[in-house]
Amino acid sequence: MMLAVGPDIRLYADPVCPFAHLALRWLDEVARQRPVAVEVRLMSLAILGESDPARPPESSRGTESAWRPVRVGAAVARREGPEGLRAFVTDFGTRYHRDGVRGRDEVLRRTLAALGLGDLHAAADSDELDAEIRRGHAEGTGPVGLDVGTPVVHVDDVAFFGPVLGAVPRGGDALDVLDGAVALAREPAFCELKRTRTGDLSFD
Repeated sequence: MMLAVGPDIRLYADPVCPFAHLALRWLDEVARQRPVAVEVRLMSLAILGESDPARPPESSRGTESAWRPVRVGAAVARREGPEGLRAFVTDFGTRYHRDGVRGRDEVLRRTLAALGLGDLHAAADSDELDAEIRRGHAEGTGPVGLDVGTPVVHVDDVAFFGPVLGAVPRGGDALDVLDGAVALAREPAFCELKRTRTGDLSFD
């Protein structure tokens, strides 16, 4: 049975996360079938990693740092608004995850060139928008707690981590995934549902 799901869905994503890219494509599939608006907002794997003392600091990773794509995303959002950010996250994810372009700086440069925003590449190495990124990250993760990753989805008055998908559900399956996730998230006693992932990710 279809749930009553409001028109606004917010996806908090880090561009370098494959599961965030799959979640965005899943929600695009939902939006083709229902009158919902999907807004992309930023969260950060770099910030999530700060709580792991065994993880090397992102500053040591050079152009592979997870800070760089999310900083550029924030700069794109400031100039181009939500639709610009969505285009950036979609294009970056398509090149990086589906097409397998490496390294991250090359993906950034190609993505920005395709969007006509090449001058924003400098934002990758600037901390000017870091406080803004942290505020958005906290906004996204606040309702679900700290023991989460990316993506986080907000629908109506509920929020949840995931779903962590290995492929994009299509047609009615995409709607069932949304309805099931929202139904679980609306249950105050619910906290986790998980199973081991098998096989390779599919970005088809």
